[in-house]
Amino acid sequence: MTSSHVPAAAPAEPIGVAVIGAGYWGPNLVRNFQSSSAFRLRWLCDLDVERAKRVLGGYSTVQTTADLDEVLADDQVRAVAIATPAATHLPVSLAALRAGKHVLVEKPLAASQAEGRQLVDEADRRGLTLMCDHTYCYTPAVLRIREFLHAGELGDVHFFDSVRINLGLVQRDIDVLWDLAPHDLSILDFVLPPTVRPVAVAAHGADGIGAGRACVAYLTLQLSTGAIAHIHVNWLSPVKVRTTIVGGSKRTLVWDDLNPSQRLSVFDRGVDVATPDEIGDELRRDMMISYRSGDMVAPALTEREALRTMVEEYARAIHTGTPALTDGRAGLRVLGVLEAASRSLANGGTMVQLAEA
Repeated sequence: MTSSHVPAAAPAEPIGVAVIGAGYWGPNLVRNFQSSSAFRLRWLCDLDVERAKRVLGGYSTVQTTADLDEVLADDQVRAVAIATPAATHLPVSLAALRAGKHVLVEKPLAASQAEGRQLVDEADRRGLTLMCDHTYCYTPAVLRIREFLHAGELGDVHFFDSVRINLGLVQRDIDVLWDLAPHDLSILDFVLPPTVRPVAVAAHGADGIGAGRACVAYLTLQLSTGAIAHIHVNWLSPVKVRTTIVGGSKRTLVWDDLNPSQRLSVFDRGVDVATPDEIGDELRRDMMISYRSGDMVAPALTEREALRTMVEEYARAIHTGTPALTDGRAGLRVLGVLEAASRSLANGGTMVQLAEA
């Protein structure tokens, strides 16, 4: 007698995908789509077709073109990934959505929050996936930080402090705020528990070298719980620092992205505040605050390329029809903070309230 069994589900057909843009970031997307069993790369589109061919190599069967319409007319292309300059994100993404394609777009989502809103609304109307490639969010360290915060393992968030500084290339078209802060703002948006969000931002900046735009900037964000987040970005530092500290009521987490042997450290150290009814009047002033010093743990992390995880998340969102972890609305929230921070910077660092995205 043979035992009956449920046949395994047939593997999903690979999603036909096209990459738009073969410049700085496009080749990284090409490599990860080609190595993913969830996708089949069909096109690489770039205004410089020869550059696109060089990216693919001499033996590739992937088609190249400078004509976006040719790509969007291919019924076997169900999804596109856009790695073109930010000013082009709106027209290229809109064209893809209107052609019925799912869209992954490089950060920033668009050149402004108003443009980003158009993309989110268009994707919603058509029932299509719109995802923002906030790459840092898919690093093993940031995914683990998100787990810690969403599970409440650090307790209530008291502060978030991030430093991203190095001797960097001074951009011609944007200031340091728009160049570097999107990384930290997307991480903050990604890891905060769902009940906590930024409600206001103040930004201060300086241009010590006469570049015509801020080369050093500090952002201070008020969170809905009364906690604070602080981000320091800088093109002029002779040393490179990539450190984030998240302080909670139970534990404090330190992420040093430049220390591959111990990227994350979790400290059971902090400050406890006694409630007035726990102590007598005469001791109240001296004993309201106590310090605790406990163990430090360094959680093990599996090293894995963030883009590979991001590509898998794009496939999951398309297959299930549910929002990606960094969907269009996440991109919209980051744009909202950046625009408010720019207004604050122009107004001498005044606190600017954030509208809900």
